[in-house]
Amino acid sequence: MRLTTLEQTVRARLITSDHPELLVRPTLRYSSAEPFAVHIDFPAHVSADGEGVTWMFGRALLEEGLGTPAGEGDVRIRPYGWARTVVEFHSPLGLAVIRFGTAALRRFLLRSYAVVEPGTEDLGPELDQGLAALLDEV
Repeated sequence: MRLTTLEQTVRARLITSDHPELLVRPTLRYSSAEPFAVHIDFPAHVSADGEGVTWMFGRALLEEGLGTPAGEGDVRIRPYGWARTVVEFHSPLGLAVIRFGTAALRRFLLRSYAVVEPGTEDLGPELDQGLAALLDEV
């Protein structure tokens, strides 16, 4: 199986209660090696420790969140008007709210479908071997 990685840099706004909105340029990333996940890589200048930050969550969550509020855990996604989507990242250190253009997120999602079609995701033999090892111990 050929591994393919898709990357798309987008414009977004970091929304805080303390400061004006900050323009950020995160990179959306999808890999056929992790077919159920999407990653958002944030540049170092927007993190508290000066290091780049990556958040990973389900591709299905992104799809759902483009049309209706979705997510109950660390990542929550919801429409914000007709042209914007808000992604909330919850961590022990606090909350980060990022507003994206919905069209850019939808374009990325559609491009990810060209890499791995929904419903055809396969984790490969590693998953089968891991499940077999777990079941052998039961």
